[in-house]
Amino acid sequence: MKLSIPRASPLTSIQHVSSSPSLLTPASIRLFSVLNRPPPNYPGHVPLTSIERTALALGSGLISFLNPRRADTIAAFAEVTATPYFIYRLRDAMLASPTGRQILRDRPRITSTSLNLEYLRSLPANSLGRTYVAWLDRERVSPDTRCAVRYVSDPECAYVLQRYRESHDFYHALTGLPTVREGEVALKAFEFANTLLPMTGLSVLAAATLKPSERRRFWSTYLPWAVRNGLRAEEVINVYWEREMETDVGELRARLGVEPPPDLREIRRREREERKRQKAAISGAA
Repeated sequence: MKLSIPRASPLTSIQHVSSSPSLLTPASIRLFSVLNRPPPNYPGHVPLTSIERTALALGSGLISFLNPRRADTIAAFAEVTATPYFIYRLRDAMLASPTGRQILRDRPRITSTSLNLEYLRSLPANSLGRTYVAWLDRERVSPDTRCAVRYVSDPECAYVLQRYRESHDFYHALTGLPTVREGEVALKAFEFANTLLPMTGLSVLAAATLKPSERRRFWSTYLPWAVRNGLRAEEVINVYWEREMETDVGELRARLGVEPPPDLREIRRREREERKRQKAAISGAA
């Protein structure tokens, strides 16, 4: 099991140096600043000052609310708001689970190459793997589009957030929710109840941008479903998806405590057909 070792804070280091005047040099007391940025803790890591982190949180949060399809700003907001508490809570949940600990040891990545999508298409229709790849094909999305974590300082916690991010499409497949805005908001409500990550909570506010009929459906049907299932379900971050591909998806839902919501895609299809029927009836009457 990989455990992160806390590092001494800059203040502690300064106090230690000041106790030995002969060691005190200007270079040894320079604090973290834009002009004195420490080296990255892992490839791609960008250390941030408190001011930079706050500014990035405010800016990315506003842009993400106004445009929920901006994956880059949503990813940045998730990273800068996950620390100091929320990502550690998620990491500790993994450390408390045998499967979570195994994932942290192995650090698998979810990509189209690592998953062998052609093999998944050959699995039985009721398997998780076939359900997952069928959802990818239907929604025309790829597991290769997830942004790399850059703004989380602890390497282990950075992996935890990367794992959460790359597992997102499995959450879609598990629940059957589509990628339309209404489906994304419902899924983010489920994720917030299950993970407590602030970004998922902010995404729920995007319900205000839904059409009136969609908003009513969200408040009456999908939000209660999300809260009920997100709170009672097992920590979905601890699912080793790569080892569950041949598992019956219904069995996996039962094991995790997740009941599928009403089929949103089918509901929207019926609504479209009803609108077409009414429009045709009006045109015929005219």
